[in-house]
Amino acid sequence: MEFLVKSGSIEKQRTAALVVGVYETRKLSPSAEKIDAITDGYLSNIVKRGDMEGKHGQMLLLHNVPNAACERVLLVGCGKERELTDARYAKLLAAAVRKLHDTGSTEAISCLAELNVKGRDLAWKIRSSVEQTEQALYTFDELKSKKDSTRKPLRRITFNVSTRKDLVVGEQAIEQGQAIAVGRNKARDLANLPGNICNPTYLAIEAKKLVKQYDKVSCRVLDESELESMGAGAFVSVSKGSEQPGKLITLHYKGAPNGDKPVVLVGKGITFDTGGISLKPGAGMDEMKFDMGGAASVFGTFVSVCELGLPINLVVVIAAAENMPSGRATRPGDVVTSLSGQTIEILNTDAEGRLVLCDALTFVERYDPDVVIDVATLTGAVIIALGHEATGLMSNHNPLAHELENAGEQTGDRIWRLPIWEEYHDSLKSNFADFTNLGGRAAGTITAACFLAKFTRKYQWAHLDIAGTAWVSGKQKGATGRPVPLLTQFIMDRAARKADK
Repeated sequence: MEFLVKSGSIEKQRTAALVVGVYETRKLSPSAEKIDAITDGYLSNIVKRGDMEGKHGQMLLLHNVPNAACERVLLVGCGKERELTDARYAKLLAAAVRKLHDTGSTEAISCLAELNVKGRDLAWKIRSSVEQTEQALYTFDELKSKKDSTRKPLRRITFNVSTRKDLVVGEQAIEQGQAIAVGRNKARDLANLPGNICNPTYLAIEAKKLVKQYDKVSCRVLDESELESMGAGAFVSVSKGSEQPGKLITLHYKGAPNGDKPVVLVGKGITFDTGGISLKPGAGMDEMKFDMGGAASVFGTFVSVCELGLPINLVVVIAAAENMPSGRATRPGDVVTSLSGQTIEILNTDAEGRLVLCDALTFVERYDPDVVIDVATLTGAVIIALGHEATGLMSNHNPLAHELENAGEQTGDRIWRLPIWEEYHDSLKSNFADFTNLGGRAAGTITAACFLAKFTRKYQWAHLDIAGTAWVSGKQKGATGRPVPLLTQFIMDRAARKADK
């Protein structure tokens, strides 16, 4: 998809489709008023007749509009003007793009950036338009023998701005939106792949490709035997049950001087999760290919940062393994020694994500990190707590948590913080090891984070539980690419603050 920004008289623009807004009060947006003026009230008459009432998400595609230079005019219902929030704006953007794509408009000029969205400036509106367009048009059909195709797909969108001074702002917003979209789509592609293709070795190969694709990037992969030799017993207790060897994949982007401490992202990469000996129920187990959503999202974030060329150091660590039942698999009741030297009684082998993560979190100490954020589809309990709208956040550092919350609000990729008070740690006590890997049914998301917290005392750390936000089920089953927008914004904000110092 190509995105452009231009200023000029909208009523003179020749295009396959012109996109303008109508509010629920039947009030035309400024650009719609200009078109209405040159068409002798054609649009206002349609609105008065009730063909377009301006309800949020309503669409009306008009052909052969009198005196208009464009081939089509798409009227987009914006709802009540004072109630156009960022979330409602994003929904109408996506609906408009799908309408254009399905009706033969190969290119369009959008005037929706002129709409007043609460608390959002022009840059945000254009960037959001780019992201929503790419998200709405995303498809994953590379494994189909016959691919669905649109005869005349939408290929270019031009954003109309009121003055020439807005052009630079618009171009920068497009660049950011495209970079985030590229990373998010990469995350979705990886997570949508089945476990028989996207295994730990596949992820390692994909990571190594980035070294050739981008400057300032290096990659290191530790295989299962190396992990075992270095003492990563928790990680290996998961990976050894599969014939697919586990991998600890490290990507390093050096956008700043060596002395600058890196931001470190750690992703849970369980490429398929059967539950191990603690076997999951069969219904819905196909969705366990998404259990590497954390790895996919930090991989996608890394791509977005490389696309933007941010002046920051970034390390991404992917703990990749497959959790399978076999004669070599770990049993409930086994005790393993983690890379930190702490011992763990494994009560349930389906609580495996925290086992690969804990050794990865110890491993990243060697990078002397500025902050560490791990991302994982860790607990079903987070879905009970927060549904599918918000990602769960837990942290040992309040300023870091606040940074992430602000980035979530900026992108609409929102999070909600949960506590990890000392009282919650009591449920992890063990009679046979330093602690267990399972805290019981109550507060499962929190006790899982408490487990990870035992390995993060040497740095500022945050944990994002994305089990409710990494994918959707049902008819629209597939990966969402969250929280790539959140994490990329977080890193962009950090880079901007460093540049201002």
